[in-house]
Amino acid sequence: MIGLILLDPRLHTPMYFLLSQLSLMDLMYISTTVPKMAYNFFSGQKSIYFLSCGVQSFFFVTMASSEALLLAAMAYDRFVAICHPLHYHIHMSKKMCVKMILGSWTLGSLNGLVHTLYALHLPYCRSRAIGHFYCDIPTMMLLVCTDTWVYEYMIIFSAVLVLLLPFLGITASYGRVLFVVFHMRSKEGKRKAFATCSTHLTVVIFYYAPFGYNYLRPKNLRSPAEDKKLAVFYTILTPMLNPIIYSLRNKEVLGAMRRVYGMFNPRK
Repeated sequence: MIGLILLDPRLHTPMYFLLSQLSLMDLMYISTTVPKMAYNFFSGQKSIYFLSCGVQSFFFVTMASSEALLLAAMAYDRFVAICHPLHYHIHMSKKMCVKMILGSWTLGSLNGLVHTLYALHLPYCRSRAIGHFYCDIPTMMLLVCTDTWVYEYMIIFSAVLVLLLPFLGITASYGRVLFVVFHMRSKEGKRKAFATCSTHLTVVIFYYAPFGYNYLRPKNLRSPAEDKKLAVFYTILTPMLNPIIYSLRNKEVLGAMRRVYGMFNPRK
């Protein structure tokens, strides 16, 4: 997706610029957990250095937070394009687009840094066996020998800021978008708007639903087995499916695929 958007000039628009960043985040996101998990599975060695665990936690929280914020930026892009089309190039200028992307990366990195530094300075005096397939910070808190109730509330507060508030913003923007689309007279305009919005909503639901359910629940309602099952969705399936969803359900991307394929395989 990143290469396709870079190579095809017709995809040099704010929407696809944001999509290229989403693809980059998904690539880094899945690379944070899956290679180590696969190595542990095939080698039978299930150990990780303490510092490596911290690095993995930092990149996981950073990518997860940045992607959640970027999905909200993408929803705003669709809101402006459909509800205020005449002002689209003003509200979604290149400068604004870069600000959204830098904001997502910066806030996500700060969130990851705060959580990682706090988690690493805690004393771990119980079992060193993490009941997860990656260094999940809430799971690591079970190994701490001091009371962590303050930090557990910090995790919920962070989840509200990074997950719940963006999700509510996306819901509100798409509520307005659906209202505008419903009153459109052009059938072609309705079809195109629904196609674009349904693609993004599919990605949003796949991402926010398991993530929010996992991190917004109180500690007494969580179980390690259920946490691992839900984590498979947002660590493996969602990053893997996002490029497929955006390519198979988007005629512009499919057309770009044919054009780029023709560039490298010209007919004689």
